Amino acid sequence: MLWSLVMAVQSFNHPGLHLPRHGFRITRYATGPLALGALLTVGLSILMSSATADEAGKVGLLQDEIFSEYSPLSSNLELARRSLTPLTAAELPQRLAQLGKGLSEQPINLADERFTLYVPSQAPPNGYALLVFVPPWQDAHLPQGWTPVLDRYGVIFASAARSGNPETILGRREPLAVLAAQNVMHRYSVDPQRVYVAGFSGGSRIALRTALAYPDLFHGALLNSGSDPIGTKDAALPPRDLFLQFQGSTRLVYVTGDEDNLNRALDAQSMRSMRQWCVFNVDSQTVYRTGHSAAPAAALSEALQTLFKPASADAAKLAACRADIESQMAATLDHVESLFAGGKREEAQKKLREADARFGGLAAPRSTELAQR
Repeated sequence: MLWSLVMAVQSFNHPGLHLPRHGFRITRYATGPLALGALLTVGLSILMSSATADEAGKVGLLQDEIFSEYSPLSSNLELARRSLTPLTAAELPQRLAQLGKGLSEQPINLADERFTLYVPSQAPPNGYALLVFVPPWQDAHLPQGWTPVLDRYGVIFASAARSGNPETILGRREPLAVLAAQNVMHRYSVDPQRVYVAGFSGGSRIALRTALAYPDLFHGALLNSGSDPIGTKDAALPPRDLFLQFQGSTRLVYVTGDEDNLNRALDAQSMRSMRQWCVFNVDSQTVYRTGHSAAPAAALSEALQTLFKPASADAAKLAACRADIESQMAATLDHVESLFAGGKREEAQKKLREADARFGGLAAPRSTELAQR
């Protein structure tokens, strides 16, 4: 467990903390609430500034844009609460204290970051839609052929530089996506119900994790040639209130080429896990005569039309599915408790870690209470 925790720690920005790096897999950890003591450490003020009138009025392709607005949603503590399992998140402050380190308030220094935007010249009556794009590459560029589609539907595109596959998830890729959304919404008139996250290849996997952790910000995700199952140690479930929102109001659109066999198989696994976890607002489209490449304009157009549809689910079906998960989780945690009561601590701890990875934030606070034993 210590190694897992060290790998999770490394995904954050810690001035002066030097740990071995093992690629971006080190940050592929799930979501869950921090212990109360960690939450009480939030106290530093957040730097805020206003966009100028010139910034708010710029349209077209805008490169090397600099943002200045920080958000509580992008803080290290909030990233941990949403994007680590409950047990890992609860142990993080203690582990850092043992190393003589602490979390900075924010993982990102916006003065050092550059973003690419595309802003259509005409805003829809109810405000722009927003598509935050997580790339696999390091530069921030607009995929070929997307401009006319963005114009047609009134969608702002935003992408951060240095947020590709070599970067850590919690240290850069996820908070950059959140900060891009917050700053664009500050500068422009954006319909908050039409804010989405997208990605291609490795960036698509980050888009899925970001949508899972932030269903109160992103109301849908365009997953282009990259996905994973949820409810695993790599993509565990967020805190209960957030996961219920993800189930009920987030729409997922998988877009993959018919010749991209690996990612078609991964999409099938991911969509199957969505059904198992009561996520029913899921659509899939195949791009014919296409391998592993970013979605062409026609596929983007179809995906946006699908994202714009309000998410809905059969209430009875959703309730029955949720009840089944609750029953499974209760039985699992009851078994852990019986093992503790019988003095089988090592086996109990092992089963508790498995439950933490599988049920994530749904199992808290009972899982964290059991861990305290």
